[in-house]
Formats: sequence, C-alpha cells, structure tokens
Amino acid sequence: MTAGPSRHIRRAAQVEADVHVPVAIVGGGACGLTAALMLADAGVDCVVLERDALPSGSTALSSGFIPAPGTRTQRAHGVLGDSAERFAADIQAKAHGQAAPALVDAYAASIGPALDALQERHGLRWMLLDGFLYPGHSVHRMHSLPQKTGASLMAALQAAAAAAGIPVLTQALVDTLVLDAEDRVIGVDYSRPDGSRETLACDALLLACNGFGGNPEMVRTLLPEMAEASFGGHAGNDGSAILWGEALGARLRDLGGYQGHGSWVTPQGALMSWAVMMEGGVQLNREGRRFHDETEGYSEAAVHVLAQPGGIAWNVFDAPLLALARGFPDFCEAEAAGALRRCESVAALADCIGCEPSVLQATLDAMRARTPPPDGRVFARALQAPYFAVKVTGALFHTQGGLDTAPDMRVLRQDGTPFANLFAAGGAAGGVSGDAVWGYLSGNGLLSAVAGGYIAARTAAALIPSTKASQ
Repeated sequence: MTAGPSRHIRRAAQVEADVHVPVAIVGGGACGLTAALMLADAGVDCVVLERDALPSGSTALSSGFIPAPGTRTQRAHGVLGDSAERFAADIQAKAHGQAAPALVDAYAASIGPALDALQERHGLRWMLLDGFLYPGHSVHRMHSLPQKTGASLMAALQAAAAAAGIPVLTQALVDTLVLDAEDRVIGVDYSRPDGSRETLACDALLLACNGFGGNPEMVRTLLPEMAEASFGGHAGNDGSAILWGEALGARLRDLGGYQGHGSWVTPQGALMSWAVMMEGGVQLNREGRRFHDETEGYSEAAVHVLAQPGGIAWNVFDAPLLALARGFPDFCEAEAAGALRRCESVAALADCIGCEPSVLQATLDAMRARTPPPDGRVFARALQAPYFAVKVTGALFHTQGGLDTAPDMRVLRQDGTPFANLFAAGGAAGGVSGDAVWGYLSGNGLLSAVAGGYIAARTAAALIPSTKASQ
C-alpha cells in the first residue's frame, strides 16, 4: 500500500549495545521533547534520537499555537467556562463525530495539565490568543509563546531539555526497530552522517517522529487531492512510522486525515494567518468571486483554493485587518518579501487580481447585503478602500493519520491488543481529525503532539522504576 525510505524490523533475543536507556524517543519535535521533559520530571532517563542536525520538525514550521482548556493561563485571562468536555465536544463537532472518542477524551483531559507542567516546571510562558476565535473553537483556548512562532516553541523546548540534562542525539537516523520474539522493543539501530551504524538498547520506545506529508508517493496514494499541492511541512515527514507499523502488523488509522491550509502565500512560500479571514477578510478567485465560506476552516480551504482556476486565490482585506495581520511574524515576513499589494480603489484591485471590475464590485457589494449568500456567511461590515491583497494557494502541512494507539499511547496490533512497550504519538500516530481534511480543528496537530507526548511519558514512567531512585 505504501512506499518510502527503507525502514526495518530486526528480531533478536538481546541487543549488543554500549548504551542502554530506559526510554528511547525517536524524534526531537514538540512531541518527543515534551515526553522527554515529563520523563525527566518522573526521574526516568531517556535519550532523544533526532535525524536532523537541529531538532525542528513540523513544529518549527507551524505557528506554534496549542489549544487547551482549564489552564492557569486561561484562568488568568478570565476564561472560566472551558473544560475538557467542552473541548472534546468541539473536536468531535469539527470531525463530524468521526474522531476516535477515547483519544479525543484523553487529549482533551491531558493537554491542559501538559501546558501547565511545561510552564511551572520548565519555564514556558504561555499567553492566550483572545483577540478572535479560531474556526471550530467555542471559547478562547489557543495558547502561544509571546513570539507566536513554532520556531520559538521549539527553541524553548530545546532550552528546557538542555537545562534538564536530557541527551538529544542529533544526526541519528533510526531505520531499524529491534524486537524480541514476544514483540517487546529492546533497541533501535541508527546511522550516522559518516555512514557508521550504532545500536541503542532500551526498555521502552516512543515513536514521535513524523507523518507522511513529505513522501510524494504516499501522498499520491493516500491523499490524491493533495498530490500537486505545495508542501508546507517538514521534509523529514517521510512515513517512517507507518512503514514500521506495516512491518509489525500494527493497525493504522485515519490515513485520509490531514491539515491543509488555504492561505499559503505564493510565490514567497509563507503562511498567512487565518485570523484575517475569521475577522472579515475574503478569498476571491481570478474571476473576482468568493467561492466558499472562509470561516469553516483553513484546512478544508486548501481544497477549495486548489479547485479554483490555476489553484490560486487572493486574500482581500482592508486597513483594520492589515493591522491584525501584522501581529503575526509569518505575515510580516511575507510582507517584507513583497507579498502585500495595496489597491486604492476597486478598479485597482480588479487590475491586481486580473478580473472584471464589475464582477469584483458585485462581490464586495454582496458583503453589505442583509440576505446571507448561498454559503451562509454573514459579514459584520463591508471592506473599505484602500484594499489589500495577497496571492495564495492551497498547501499540505502535515498528515493526521498513522499508527493506531490506545488512549495511553501504546501502539495497537491489527486485533486491537497493545504492544507492551511500543508507543506512538504526534505525527507518528493517528490524530483526532477523523479521516478527511474537513475534520481538522485548529491546533489539532500540536494538541496531539504535546498531549500525546505527555501521556506516553506518564505511561512509560509507570512501567519503568525511577532511574534516579535507584542511583
């Protein structure tokens, strides 16, 4: 069914290795580093194996926003009516009830304590994005570091891991999992840049590595509607976890689920915040017409944009929305690269887009109409000159399908029984977005990464005596 890099399972009664560690973690993104920090808090030693020279992954390319209910930060902002149950209901509503219920409940209950732990014990200072509601969320619960970037989130997690003394072995490409005859993981084999091979023995293994968005063949097979889309994710998302899972006879789930984005700035290759759409901006095609309800979500918007002539749309907004957009570093970078067009009139905007002025005027006039358009979106106000426009296309960011797991993050076999000490979370595991693009609730990617890493660490720590207590 799938193809990709060479990934293997090796069977052995024991491993010959110079180093043995209680928990090995494959992948040094938000999932892997969160798990490592939680293991350190529990007194359990681990080693993080990262293929790149510097840990980054999908997290560093994201906005770094994490939805969570009931946090200290939320309460400090006066948001008191949220709960894990309300969050779970929002996740399921966006996924049309198709997200795995047990995982939805597990993530919704764990993400708040995870963010609080990262703040209280590891110095990550969260702020609440309370200026607008992201699509599908019924309350303000989106958390960010002050810099509002995924790169800053990764930097903070790396600094915390260094402060905790957690070994992060970079440029270590894991290609083989070693299991004994009873399906217990006993180690991993990995290669180094000079071609040498090394083995690490372990008592438990967490796959926190990747999805398959960077594997063109797998994308064509599993997500054909995204086969020609721009890829805004990390090239290391090569499907390794799925390939290992297939070799092990593990169960896979929701391989048709993914996060797209309908606001990938072209040709600059940057992300424009969807907040502009939620607060009154519109997407127009080359004919000057709106073609979907922009408030439904940025993930499914990718499909709508790609269906337009040339796979192109224009984000159109005005001065108040420009001020909002400039609050996001990604937009500022795109503007600095020349993506923003200023148009003093409808005629100038039509010339920019390449459409008939009369068609564009009718589109803008419809925003003033009291009768909702066919897509049902009602605008609080019409846009006013000067107008601003950014050319965008649809992009694939990361996949939401992968290894099926129990709510404690242990990987499941085809018959539904769990492997004793093999865990998966984040991009390696099936998420909570169901099996289609429209099931992605804003923030689901980092939700599953951080909550999944937190849960996996707690489960692994319960299996393994505290390393520190025995020293």
